[in-house]
Amino acid sequence: MRITYRDKEWELPGGMTARDAIQKVGLDPEAVLVIRNGALVTDNVILSDEDEVKLIAVVSGGDGEVS
Repeated sequence: MRITYRDKEWELPGGMTARDAIQKVGLDPEAVLVIRNGALVTDNVILSDEDEVKLIAVVSGGDGEVS
């Protein structure tokens, strides 16, 4: 599978969960969303050799209050 995050790219074998793949490339699974072949998936999905995976940073901020 090919994993991309920002300007970085990795090739990993399939058969592992997205969470395991994220950890294997040195990222925090809680800090990214997983897009597999163009669709958002959870981090417990099993990835295959043919998958194209894009990781997107989770952005949060503020205190949740609306002025």
